[in-house]
Amino acid sequence: MGGPGTRGHPDCGARRTDVVTHIIEATQSAKQFRITIIVSKYHDFVTDRLQKGALAALEAAGVPDGAVTVVRVPGAFEIPAAASHAAEAGGVDAVVCLGCLIRGQTSHFEYIAAAVSQGLTAAAASTGVPMTFGVLTTNSAEEALARAGEGPSNKGWEAATAALEMAEIVTKLRETGPRPADGHL
Repeated sequence: MGGPGTRGHPDCGARRTDVVTHIIEATQSAKQFRITIIVSKYHDFVTDRLQKGALAALEAAGVPDGAVTVVRVPGAFEIPAAASHAAEAGGVDAVVCLGCLIRGQTSHFEYIAAAVSQGLTAAAASTGVPMTFGVLTTNSAEEALARAGEGPSNKGWEAATAALEMAEIVTKLRETGPRPADGHL
């Protein structure tokens, strides 16, 4: 079963690339997108830096003035609800979600981290609006600050860049669908 390198199963090993006729990916063109950034105020000594990184990434990508809305929520737990409402209200192509969870001595960290990640996954799926996860889950404040430094390694920057890419990909999928225009694979 299967050809060379497939180890007996057609879905294992090397794949044929000659059957790919249509690749959808982002080109980093951001001029037409409207972005909402949801930022947790809790641990603002970190989240303010994540927000700064996200805004710098959007500016570097050419997102025009007035195309970004920042919504500040009390804590990370509130991020999914705010992201969902922002997406449902319309007028937004992607939502960047920023927060910071620092592990403590109780299991509270795990509950909040799971709720936020599952909540954002559900919100993105139900609204069809891309939402990126820029919520740090760290063991210490030092680890969090290390991920919120200047430049492209800032996790806010990374989340904003991913949001732009996903906004473009979703737009292309809505316009062309997952298949080539002629309908053939």
